[in-house]
Amino acid sequence: MDGAMTSGVILEGLLERAGAALSPVEALLEKAKNALRSTVSEGDRVSGALLEQNQSAAHGLAWLATYVEALRQMHAWGERLTEQGRLSELEQLLLQIGFGEYLAQIVGGIPMNQGEIFRLSDLGLSSDDLRASVAGELIARGNTQSARTRLAELLVERGAEITPGATGLDDELEMIREQFRRYTLDRIDPHAHDWHLKDELIPMEIIDELAEMGVFGLTIPEEHGGLGLSKASMCVVSEELSRGYIGVGSLGTRSEIAAELILCGGTDAQKAQWLPRIASAEILPTAVFTEPNTGSDLGSLRTRAVKEGKDYRVTGNKTWITHAARTHVMTLLARTDPGSTDHRGLSMFLAEKTPGTDDDPFPTEGMTGGEIEVLGYRGMKEYELAFDNFQVKGENLLGGEEGRGFKQLMETFESARIQTAARAIGVAQSALDVSLQYAQDRKQFGKSLIAFPRVSGKLAMMAVEIMIARQLTYFSAWEKDHGQRCDLEAGMAKLLGARVAWAAADNGLQIHGGNGFALEYRISRILCDARILNIFEGAAEIQAQVIARRLLG
Repeated sequence: MDGAMTSGVILEGLLERAGAALSPVEALLEKAKNALRSTVSEGDRVSGALLEQNQSAAHGLAWLATYVEALRQMHAWGERLTEQGRLSELEQLLLQIGFGEYLAQIVGGIPMNQGEIFRLSDLGLSSDDLRASVAGELIARGNTQSARTRLAELLVERGAEITPGATGLDDELEMIREQFRRYTLDRIDPHAHDWHLKDELIPMEIIDELAEMGVFGLTIPEEHGGLGLSKASMCVVSEELSRGYIGVGSLGTRSEIAAELILCGGTDAQKAQWLPRIASAEILPTAVFTEPNTGSDLGSLRTRAVKEGKDYRVTGNKTWITHAARTHVMTLLARTDPGSTDHRGLSMFLAEKTPGTDDDPFPTEGMTGGEIEVLGYRGMKEYELAFDNFQVKGENLLGGEEGRGFKQLMETFESARIQTAARAIGVAQSALDVSLQYAQDRKQFGKSLIAFPRVSGKLAMMAVEIMIARQLTYFSAWEKDHGQRCDLEAGMAKLLGARVAWAAADNGLQIHGGNGFALEYRISRILCDARILNIFEGAAEIQAQVIARRLLG
């Protein structure tokens, strides 16, 4: 690799240095795991009570592991681009700044959010060995102002390219990206902000167009009416649609979750009945899991389904149900064992309903609902639902067996979190798009905003973290596509992607200054949309807890 770049900021032998830095940081992660394990174990088992008492340290371990995996995947990305002859100056700067910054944060403190910083001393560890290794030079010279300034210049020069840096994906996936980027620019970008401001549902014509493009059956096998494409393709499509509007990028999530549930847990008859119609968008599904007083504690759900003859009658309340009014079927989680108090008494149903209208959103007998007004993520709307003796056909018990609902839901979490990470990347990319343009157009003190180092630095870091989150997400999708367990990596991708999206939106609004606080500017919507990503599909704290338990297991 040529280190003598025209900018003079690329470290000589960058890829080799980055690869060499992985060993000491991986060794540090092992020390961290061992230190926490000794603190939270009773005998040879991890104690849930002790883990909760040491929650900040446990979640810090999750973040440390996420950083280590992210650096691994950035290095692997650099190697792939080198083999392809595509590791240009821009990609090298993304790699160098990314390694420099994330290693520096490991040493100095990893921000779990704006007010909570994990430090190695929280686990009784020192960063001396890491500083003394080859990582020390990357920490000292990787993320410099000159590197960030040069990266921002290259972002402007290569502004016509779809992504800020080569993604490392194959040509087929990039063709899919280009197709959906063109569609987004034509059909979503011009209208999304108006939909948001008016708090309108995404028009049905958009849903019909997406159905024609195969969005709702993207990963459903061909024998069930879908396109049979990879989870990586799902990531690309979700990214580009969410880049236009997270509501549009999330339309396919309902179908993805429903299809995954049926593929993993449904009977052959249920697969034949439901999957082709989900793939074609003949029916639109919604997920009905959360309850008002349970949040992430799904094992405590109280909505009950009582068998009456061959069918079931459902009674209870649900909340935060996305796109509930105009959908045809609900993947409904309810308690079928009244004597149970945990997840073992839950069952999953494919509960049919009649799509509603603006005047009568819930016309089906036995259910009522009301809209929850929200800051962002508005295009499908959120609802509270109440069920009172609501009828579900017995044949629509998923898998035909009671008590398997929670396990069936868990089987979908890998795909759901990969898809959410991809949506986060799209939102972050949207923030970079509008902020980069604004920084070039807006003049202050006789020059464009981008000429000021702290503005160009913000833009550069957006691009760096977007690529880091992107590579971690693609790796999770690759594992899923190759039949490997990836709940850990998918959780990491979602955890990091959500933080990256919020940081990009927040910094983007700061670049806009007072205008960013005005509703007419798109960055105000992007900020509202980004905020939900740290909450749904597993709040950041829950996600970190799950990752920590897996690491210690």
